[in-house]
Amino acid sequence: MPKREEEEEPLSPMARVFQSPGMDNCIVITIGFKEKINVDFILNDLKHNVSKHPRFSSKLSDNGAKWIKTDVDVEDHVFTPNIDSEEMGEDGESFVDDYISRLTVIPLDRSRPLWDIHILNVKTSDAEAVTVIRSHHALGDGVSLMSLLLASTRKTSNLDEFPTIITSSKRRKTVFQGLTNKGWFFRSILAICYAAKLIWNTIADFFLLLATILFLKDTETPLKGGVSVQKNFCHRIVSLDDLKLIKTATNMTINDVLLGVTQAALSGYLNRLYDKKNAEDGTSKSNRNNLPSKLRFRAGVAVNLRHNIGFKALADMMAKDSKCRWGNYMSFIIFPMSISLETDPLVYLSKAKSTMDRKKHSFHSALVYLTTGFVFKTLGAKVGAALFNRPVLHTTTSISNIVGPMEKISFHGNPIAYIAPSSYGHSQPLVIHFLSYAKKMVISIGVDPTVIPDPHKLLDEIEESLKAMKASLCEKAYSRT
Repeated sequence: MPKREEEEEPLSPMARVFQSPGMDNCIVITIGFKEKINVDFILNDLKHNVSKHPRFSSKLSDNGAKWIKTDVDVEDHVFTPNIDSEEMGEDGESFVDDYISRLTVIPLDRSRPLWDIHILNVKTSDAEAVTVIRSHHALGDGVSLMSLLLASTRKTSNLDEFPTIITSSKRRKTVFQGLTNKGWFFRSILAICYAAKLIWNTIADFFLLLATILFLKDTETPLKGGVSVQKNFCHRIVSLDDLKLIKTATNMTINDVLLGVTQAALSGYLNRLYDKKNAEDGTSKSNRNNLPSKLRFRAGVAVNLRHNIGFKALADMMAKDSKCRWGNYMSFIIFPMSISLETDPLVYLSKAKSTMDRKKHSFHSALVYLTTGFVFKTLGAKVGAALFNRPVLHTTTSISNIVGPMEKISFHGNPIAYIAPSSYGHSQPLVIHFLSYAKKMVISIGVDPTVIPDPHKLLDEIEESLKAMKASLCEKAYSRT
């Protein structure tokens, strides 16, 4: 029987960006399980549920502009490779990393819905088996995919209950909150100053974005560039409690702490690379600082534009006119990283918070989203995709942070050990993703192996930077007692 096909709806501007030439972007989610995976459970679950989801049961039209509803043969999307124990060796971790890396040079079949699942019953250091979910970024962003994952799982502590994540509403904090007892004139002056600063920051960010699109490039460093289409992936799990400790002690957000830790790690990693290069050139310095001065090193930091986050809201994403919509309702900010060697690791945190506070006080991310949609409608897909791709080409890395489930979760009774998201298909040689899960923070990096042949060393730097910040805070707290 031929497959049923019917034309549905056009792609959103962001979805068209992610499947445009030069930015054929895919999301890879690696899920570690504590027990071997029963393939039949996954197949049966997909057969009953995949047709309910419009994006996972639709394919792209020939011109890539519309979704076409189609019947799905789940067997075409689920792969269970026969694993040769001699091929795998004793290092299951490397086998999984290499397997995912090979997927990056195998394009998704555009005659079908753009997703697949790979089941690897391979023991690693963190899990007894691994599932790799690959989906095209046009189907949805990280928050959308996390909602789908949570809807498919249950709490490990109670297999009859759905998992939960933090539920909150994004509210822009103002400098005049809490001043209701002050006079109206004083409050009015503060409101005017706040609005003026907001407008000024937005204008400054807009011209910075325009300059980046036209000519402003990051400094050429050992982490800039890249020629390989293939990407390598690895992850590291650290304590979420350690991040919360630093967050509380410094009065920051978890996101501020992660950016500060990333700045510290990239500074240390780059310093080692420059030290090695200087040694090879015979120009080694007597001091430990090998970093060039005035490095321009920027990251595109992903921003979720949804006002409401939480499992109940996410479960309603696919509802018509939902305020917490499914899809690619996201944008980015250009975040200047402070690449320098600091004697006090907490300086990286204060610099990250200062920069992010200013970025939060701007409509930069919303402006990028609206401008992208306007350009696509007026100038067409090719121009819109090219303009969006320019900041990616002219910056060095991308960073995202997704809030995951607060407690441990299971799929059909199989406890999940970790969830590690990443992406590929863009020109940057380094992408960094953070995802919280229960009391863990999973750090995933995707790299161009021609630029970063030793990604585990970069993860070592991130872990050591976190430890150094925690130790510094504990030392200062002890000295005050």
